[in-house]
Amino acid sequence: MLKMTPLNQAHRDMNAKMVDFGGWDMPLHYGSQLEEHHKVRQDAGMFDVSHMLPVDIKGEDSRTFLWQLFANNIDKLSIPGKALYTCMLTPQGGIIDDLIVYFLSESWFRIVVNAGTAEKDVAWILQQRDAIAPELEITPRRDLSIIAVQGPNARAKVWQAIPDAQDATENLKSFHSTVLNQYFIARTGYTGEDGFEIILPADDATALWKALHTAKVAPIGLGARDTLRLEAGMNLYGQDMDESTSPLESGLAWTVDLKSERNFIGKQILLDTPPTQQLIGLVLIDRGVLRGHQTVVANHGGNEYQGEITSGGFSPTINQSIAFARIAAEISIGDEVSVLVRDKKLRAKVVKYPFVRKGKALV
Repeated sequence: MLKMTPLNQAHRDMNAKMVDFGGWDMPLHYGSQLEEHHKVRQDAGMFDVSHMLPVDIKGEDSRTFLWQLFANNIDKLSIPGKALYTCMLTPQGGIIDDLIVYFLSESWFRIVVNAGTAEKDVAWILQQRDAIAPELEITPRRDLSIIAVQGPNARAKVWQAIPDAQDATENLKSFHSTVLNQYFIARTGYTGEDGFEIILPADDATALWKALHTAKVAPIGLGARDTLRLEAGMNLYGQDMDESTSPLESGLAWTVDLKSERNFIGKQILLDTPPTQQLIGLVLIDRGVLRGHQTVVANHGGNEYQGEITSGGFSPTINQSIAFARIAAEISIGDEVSVLVRDKKLRAKVVKYPFVRKGKALV
């Protein structure tokens, strides 16, 4: 039996093509994945991300606990509402999950974890809580829904749909959040566009979805969500990283605090074992489409290295095939590599990602 978000019937009423996404019944598209992709880049689109799980962490020792739990340093969170992207690691330095943590007060932090790892994440957090700070309250919030609205016109259209939203959020900075009545509104997203992610009571989700649609915000499915995040250079858990990879070899070194004296789970092994691999961006030169698990062959200094594409596809914005690939650290931006596609070697160029940001091609 597939799990359903509170918006399941709303998706069906909009003629969505529904698919099994990690055990959740989710919309793949509402007619045209390509049109939905361009709608977000050029106007505004809304996503049901209620399969993801908010978790509230409450108690006096919350910050001390999160110092040890997360690879990024939550001392960067000093202003109420500020958000931080981070990884949660195993003792071996592998990525349990990537997530966003919001600072609401010294005794209240909220995190949002991925749908496919939610049960594992909560079990791990509770295990660490019991060992480090047993008095903390850890509360998974399945009573809440999440709707993301993304695109150059996203904020203006949210202001149409939610009374008083403009006054509350017009000056809200990127990676900050605020509370407006029943809405927890964060200026964050997974598309490389401006916009909001709105956490609200599950019972109110359908009304907001319909209000956004009345404001001419297009519904967007998982298909366009994937091409948008790939263009924006954003990792997908389970494809570009997992417990077998460290953040240092997943393009996420910027999220890891190895300089302060703060100790966190997985830190020592990251210090002791410099990465031998890296996550790179590829743009295909020849005709074809890059896909996950295709082999990448690179030559450097007289040596041949093999790697693998982790995420790939066609970029509607730059009209070329793009990908992430994990390969030896010796390979450099600007190098030309070969990708094995149906037993043919196709040429691709190593580039710095993101490929697209705020509607503009960067490669």
